[in-house]
Amino acid sequence: MLQSPEPKYSPTTPTNSYIPVKTAAPTMEQATIGRTLVIKGEVSGSEALFIDGRVEGTISFPESRVTVGRNGHVAANVNAKELVIMGKVHGNVECADRLDIRSEGSLTGDVITHRISVEEGAILKGGVEVRTAEKKAQPQNQNKHEQKPEPPKAMVATAGA
Repeated sequence: MLQSPEPKYSPTTPTNSYIPVKTAAPTMEQATIGRTLVIKGEVSGSEALFIDGRVEGTISFPESRVTVGRNGHVAANVNAKELVIMGKVHGNVECADRLDIRSEGSLTGDVITHRISVEEGAILKGGVEVRTAEKKAQPQNQNKHEQKPEPPKAMVATAGA
């Protein structure tokens, strides 16, 4: 009859020791606020954030992407590099790069962004300000003559005269 050999343990290794398992590292770190979590206050960070729960207060991720999942409910002002909305957001939004409201998403609040995408079926209630990218400084001319800068272009038409 075959018997399996008994495991041998060294006296210095506890039997319930934790042995880490190597896994494929994600290409980008992402924090998750799960379905049953409710957070009240300020949420800030530098990694990507996925919200599938409820957040009330302020969300500040100016260098990262924030995604509001289908189950996510946000009652907060949001400042992010990118914002993807698949759930519900009530509050003002400022995105350094882009705002993407998916077909099942809704946003009630004012928006300031460089790019915006609103899919068919999505809900957007509020003002939208799309800003152009800032121009990079151009090299100075070699001659000493001063050039007048271009006057700012009007974004609002005025009636009269």
